[in-house]
Amino acid sequence: MGRKLDPTKKEKRGPGRKARKQRGAEVELAHFLPPGKCGLDRPAAAPRRPRPSDRRVSSRRAGDRQEEALQSRQEEVSGAVQRAGWLTPAKTKKTQPKGNHVELSSDGEVEEGSWEMEEEEEEDGSSEEMVDDYGASSSEEEEPLPIEKAALKQKPDREGLSEDDSEEEEEEEEEAEEASNQKMGQKEEEGPDLQLNLDIDEQFKLPTSEEIEKEDILFICGIHKPLFPPAEPPDLHVIHQRIQGNLEVLQDFGVKREEGRSRQEYLALLRRDMAAYYSYSDFLLTKLMDIFPLPELVNFLEANEVPRPVTIRTNTLKTRRRDLAQALINRGVNLDPLGKWSKTGLVIYDSTVPIGATPEYLAGHYMLQGASSLLPVMALAPQENERILDMCCAPGGKTSYIAQLMKNTGMILANDSSAERLRSVVGNLHRLGVTNAVVSNCDGRQFPKVLGGFDRVLLDAPCSGTGVISKDPAVKTNKDERDILRCAHLQKELILSAIDSVNAASETGGYIVYCTCSIMVEENEWVVDYALKKRNVRLVATGLDFGKEGFTRFKDRRFHPSLKCTRRFYPHTHNMDGFFIAKFKKFSNAIPQAQKEPALEAAAPSAVPDTIITEPPPKKTKLEGSKAEEKQKLPKPALKKKRSLQAQRRPLKA
Repeated sequence: MGRKLDPTKKEKRGPGRKARKQRGAEVELAHFLPPGKCGLDRPAAAPRRPRPSDRRVSSRRAGDRQEEALQSRQEEVSGAVQRAGWLTPAKTKKTQPKGNHVELSSDGEVEEGSWEMEEEEEEDGSSEEMVDDYGASSSEEEEPLPIEKAALKQKPDREGLSEDDSEEEEEEEEEAEEASNQKMGQKEEEGPDLQLNLDIDEQFKLPTSEEIEKEDILFICGIHKPLFPPAEPPDLHVIHQRIQGNLEVLQDFGVKREEGRSRQEYLALLRRDMAAYYSYSDFLLTKLMDIFPLPELVNFLEANEVPRPVTIRTNTLKTRRRDLAQALINRGVNLDPLGKWSKTGLVIYDSTVPIGATPEYLAGHYMLQGASSLLPVMALAPQENERILDMCCAPGGKTSYIAQLMKNTGMILANDSSAERLRSVVGNLHRLGVTNAVVSNCDGRQFPKVLGGFDRVLLDAPCSGTGVISKDPAVKTNKDERDILRCAHLQKELILSAIDSVNAASETGGYIVYCTCSIMVEENEWVVDYALKKRNVRLVATGLDFGKEGFTRFKDRRFHPSLKCTRRFYPHTHNMDGFFIAKFKKFSNAIPQAQKEPALEAAAPSAVPDTIITEPPPKKTKLEGSKAEEKQKLPKPALKKKRSLQAQRRPLKA
């Protein structure tokens, strides 16, 4: 056991460091000091660093002011101490440190007036030590702070300079401070203006023709890379701000438009800025502006700058999706089901192993395939023991999916016009375990002459690829009107060939699915409307629960109302490649002949009023054609009558 501490015998000690920091003395001094002065008022800290010019002016009067302030403070403190005996300050002998002593303000700067104060105090010989507000004092010398040491070192150096040099330095400091203040003011003023969205009060103004020409030169030089390019490239940030402002004006054109400016001028500027910002050709951007509303167009262009997620399709001929997902997760693959609309798709977020080289891939458990490529096969809905034609099958993803749904029954004819692309088809079919497919290399336009009578046909027609710009950015600039029309002409020939290859009398089939990876109307609705006019087919529902309806009218064109059954898919709305799908049902194998001529003949009599009597055509005086042709045209009784008339007209021989 230890000795217990007796609190009564504890020696009293002076206030410690913590006690000195308490504010009890200020409350007690308020009872003794006159009203309005509750202690030693200290000068407030300077809000900013004083300029050299302010220092020169204030240094002349600093000594007098501080001397008067010091005397008044000492008188107040002495009066308060006399009235309160318990606050008697301890008087000790003041010791001056060697060298120049410097007092610092609250912001760490040297107070020049303190030099004169110390000299006058030494002359007066006052040995009273300065105490704090609480009567605490210390006889030990405090070590100067690092900033005080730096000030002491700078003072001798400045004393050695002449007056002219010191004035020059002060002027330079003033100029530097003024320049920094101006920069800070400019930044504060420009801060709100650097927002991407323009303020509501600020009105968007169209640039002048000179500014547009200058930007055009910069843009062209940036593309072609001349020998002497301009020093400043086009500012994409300014162009993006102008696009946003232009869109706001066009959405409320009647209120926000600039006086004397037409809507066409705003649209022309918007098309030009978007072409420069997103690197599209003027032709393609004009087509896209016709298809999408302006706010949706920006979303479509932004979505094309981001790649689509990687998706795979489970091969149910060899495994189940649950087992495949577990096997890939064990290999470090982060995945999720593709969606409720697909029972076999998986979306891959990231992977520690290459997805195209895993043992599961090499064993044929899955196929790397885009989400939009699954939709045409789902719309086709093949049944077991049917005859299916895949007219453009490369690289074999849709063909293997059809075989998967048919469970390797029936027959699939996989055709493609490119022999090189058929190599990948054969490899994928062997890897995935497809056994009911026959591969052929024929021109799809001549296919009905080769083989026909299929139950269902899938036509994934070649197109311009405007729906897969995220995969092939070259489409932005290398497509023009001629390319679009050439693709549309080929697609019209292929779709007629596909329809002719289907047997309308099939018990389970008679369907044709037409799809493209393009969003152009010329390659989609235009081709479907052409097929409806040329063959005995009608559009039916695709069986897909999502997707946007096809166009029934586009600019000055009017399509069949049943085109609402077609489906469009966009990258900015469905997060998959742009796609178009249409499903036909063939109801007759007969090919309708020219339908325009009977329509014109039927319309001609209705255009003539009933009161007008038409005259018969004039009789022909000369015989036309040879006698053999006349014999073929005229019946036998007519020929006999004609011969008798000719015999009567002949003159008798003498």
